[in-house]
Amino acid sequence: MTIEQLLRLIAGSFIILSLALSFLHHPYWLFFTAFVGLNLLQSGITNWCPMMWFLEKLGFKYR
Repeated sequence: MTIEQLLRLIAGSFIILSLALSFLHHPYWLFFTAFVGLNLLQSGITNWCPMMWFLEKLGFKYR
């Protein structure tokens, strides 16, 4: 599994989890959804993602 695939899995999981928590617990969880979305937007513009940096530090490779 590449780091890009892992990043997509993590982002998608965070969004689904935060949507479920906002439905089941409190609507403020939607702020977490917005944070993930803004981070993806920033990553697309600047070509730098904090999660990818973190995954690299954990030892995951691009290929």
